[in-house]
Amino acid sequence: MNPSELIDQMIAELTDWRGTTFASVRKCILGADSEIVEEWKWMGSPVWSHDGMIAVANVHKGKVKLTFAHGAGLADPDKLFNAGLEGNARRAIDFFEGDKVNERALKKLVLAAVVFNQTKLKKNAGAGTRAKVPKSKGT
Repeated sequence: MNPSELIDQMIAELTDWRGTTFASVRKCILGADSEIVEEWKWMGSPVWSHDGMIAVANVHKGKVKLTFAHGAGLADPDKLFNAGLEGNARRAIDFFEGDKVNERALKKLVLAAVVFNQTKLKKNAGAGTRAKVPKSKGT
């Protein structure tokens, strides 16, 4: 099975509120940018990427956790991040039973993560390009 099929299967097996919440979160992520790719990593974790990892989701007994790889570097004007706030890189959103997914705000945050990845990629590519320019031999 490909990653999208594995995620479909995971959602189908979650027969309580977590399946509905997870499906809603996934829909927002995929709806934010058509170039987002679904991956399956670390023995069963759905991951979404575009020019680098955006976020990983995990389902726990009492919550659905969405962790942004570079969340600490993202503006969060809608105050979605409610977990992992002490970390240097990651930030997370914990969804609990009864929570409504703020689709507009989540899509905005996903797009900010894509822009962050692209900026980082361009910065690294520029540094790599300069480092690889051969020195003139005087000819």
